[in-house]
Amino acid sequence: MKRIFWLVLCLSALPTIQAQYRLSEKGTGLLHLEKHQVTFNLLGPGFRYEIGLLRNVTASISFSPGLATYQEGYTFGYAWHTRIRYYHNIQKRLDANKNVTGNSANYLAPARSIFWGKLQLSQNMAPDKDFAVAFYGGVYGIQRTNKKGFTYNIEGGYGYYRGDGVLNGHGPLLNFTFGWVATKRRKQQADFGISY
Repeated sequence: MKRIFWLVLCLSALPTIQAQYRLSEKGTGLLHLEKHQVTFNLLGPGFRYEIGLLRNVTASISFSPGLATYQEGYTFGYAWHTRIRYYHNIQKRLDANKNVTGNSANYLAPARSIFWGKLQLSQNMAPDKDFAVAFYGGVYGIQRTNKKGFTYNIEGGYGYYRGDGVLNGHGPLLNFTFGWVATKRRKQQADFGISY
């Protein structure tokens, strides 16, 4: 089941990836996204690293709090998150004269999050806290960064939970972070050249 999910996801992304390679930019680098972005969380210590891959695609890893809930129960605490983000409304935000620096846009992402029992702040799944749960699914997120570098990220999704020490299942995932971008952000530009 998991292999079929990833196969369908990869095949559906091929037209988007092919279209990305047909784009040409003025200058070098990514069109709107940051090449590298390091964020330190201020609520619930943690961090996120995001690297620009294609025109509207980034890969990110983070260690931050998250909430997982499914048939077996819930767990809230620290998790290791990995995402491949597709930012879908960057041009729309630019057309409306809104900020896109610091990857300020909405995104869709295949997601994986791993929760370890000993790092959980609250849970009702295993009394001895000797468990691990991995989330595999999709999320929708909103990320905004202001001129001073303060940023917030809210995402929610649904997927399959694979348990170690607890049962498998499916259910939602929620994640919220508030932090500060430590890397230099590019300035917003009004003129980008795109050819198809």
